[in-house]
Amino acid sequence: MTHSSDIVVVDAGPFLARSSSRRAQAQALRQACRDCGFFYVNGHGVSETLLARLEAQSHAFFALPLEQKLALRMARGGRAWRGYFPIGGELTSGKPDQKEGIYFGAELADDHPKVAARTPLHGRNLFPDELPGFRETVLEYIDAATRVGHALMEGVALSLGLDESYFDARYTHDPLVLFRIFRYPPRIAEPDERWGVGEHTDYGLLTILLQDAVGGLQVKSPRGWIDAPPLPGTFICNIGDMLDRMTSGFYRSTPHRVRNPSGRARLSWPFFFDPGFDVQVRPIDPDAAIAEDKDERWDRASVHEFHGTYGDYILAKVSKVFPELRRHRDE
Repeated sequence: MTHSSDIVVVDAGPFLARSSSRRAQAQALRQACRDCGFFYVNGHGVSETLLARLEAQSHAFFALPLEQKLALRMARGGRAWRGYFPIGGELTSGKPDQKEGIYFGAELADDHPKVAARTPLHGRNLFPDELPGFRETVLEYIDAATRVGHALMEGVALSLGLDESYFDARYTHDPLVLFRIFRYPPRIAEPDERWGVGEHTDYGLLTILLQDAVGGLQVKSPRGWIDAPPLPGTFICNIGDMLDRMTSGFYRSTPHRVRNPSGRARLSWPFFFDPGFDVQVRPIDPDAAIAEDKDERWDRASVHEFHGTYGDYILAKVSKVFPELRRHRDE
């Protein structure tokens, strides 16, 4: 097993500040996206105070009795697909994950046009009344991570030789943002092959992941599976299926998985910065030859054969992860 030096560190500061050094960092992004599709990010501007509050609030949430967490179960979230699921309640590659978690998104009132139109994955979040400050902390973090997402996608555009506004103008001016808090229980005593999360790729454009100190994330690189441990002061980011599709496979969405080998619980906070729900996702260069990897992918599915909106794509994927929520697609 190799170590985190296989994954480069990119400074997000120049993208956030739009400084003259951002083009040099864009080249580092290009190398990372071509090499393994993962990179660490420092200089992101999210305060340590907010991150500490988020971790403390997350520990407090998972310490609640199960019945209080189940009061926020995802079935209550309806079409918005928000809320809590217990261990084994989410399936990756058709197998129950060894984690529990709670789903959030942009907080939208009932009179928001997309909510009023009954657009899936849009609406209000479910928050625990028992934890003062939890709601405010989560929403503040979503806002902060969204700013980082916009800045990094400007960097990705520059890394591809495009105008920095390319993705904002076409896909992410009104992005679909999804935020999760996951808890992986301590390693069970008996040996088995159960994973916290099995091998998979992410669906959208960019994932911004905050990890606690426990570790357990593994990335599939050209040299095999490598560890991607937490580095203090950083997020770890990866590109998803839609960026793979847009670049005709020049940037690949990278398989990854999680196992918690420690004797203590692991927390992680993945934030997904994705295209708008209603946008058609198309190749940047429609004449480019497609670097197809269907036979090598974990799901044996091609991201390049798909036609439709990003909403169509993610609904088809998420309904496999949460089979009991499929009925909400057609309500």
